[in-house]
Amino acid sequence: MQRLVQLLLVLWVLLPFVSPPAMAQERIILADGSMLNVFMVQPAETTDQPSPLLILMGGGPGNASISRDTSMWLGSGFSDRGWVVAVPISPNNRAFRGAENNEKVLQLIDELQKRESIATGKVLLGGVSNGGMSALEIARRNPEKYMGVLAVPALATSVFDNRPLDGFPIYLRIGGADQLGWADQFDDTVDTLTEAGVLLDAAILDSAPHMFRMQWDSLDAWLGKYTP
Repeated sequence: MQRLVQLLLVLWVLLPFVSPPAMAQERIILADGSMLNVFMVQPAETTDQPSPLLILMGGGPGNASISRDTSMWLGSGFSDRGWVVAVPISPNNRAFRGAENNEKVLQLIDELQKRESIATGKVLLGGVSNGGMSALEIARRNPEKYMGVLAVPALATSVFDNRPLDGFPIYLRIGGADQLGWADQFDDTVDTLTEAGVLLDAAILDSAPHMFRMQWDSLDAWLGKYTP
């Protein structure tokens, strides 16, 4: 696990950033009384209408450094498209895996949607690497609460009960030159999700590493089908 974290940190540093979005770190009190630190990225252009919400989770342990970089890299792309992006920092360095951490994301959504600037209703879940796995876990528990999952990358196995994701939209990308060998598990992941009835848009990106630039043309097309 330590080797994975070190690799992810190096890759984040090497990734070229786009122009910085309007970002701030906030401390948000949840319904259970706990506090969650969150990087908030606001839409690039202000409007009179509430903006859709993306909960985006970084890779590795989901610590502050990784979450900040995730908000700048991927969050900025969604900011340019009118989204409010919330990138929570894991409270225990386990990304947002497990029932307790899954629940904190639900509570975070409840708190954020009390704001007039954020649209109510379904939100989009997204995650990178371990964050993508977190997004899939959270969606399995309450799929009716979400527009879909952006998993860039993530893996899914038959160890989990994926039946709640029947008819659920998932955008999945894995690098063809993934240093962790995830490309070798792409077919099994696709088979597992397809058998569960997922509305899956999945592809391997030729020669791409574990962390890669988004293919915004294909992602925009997917967003147009399943989100506001």
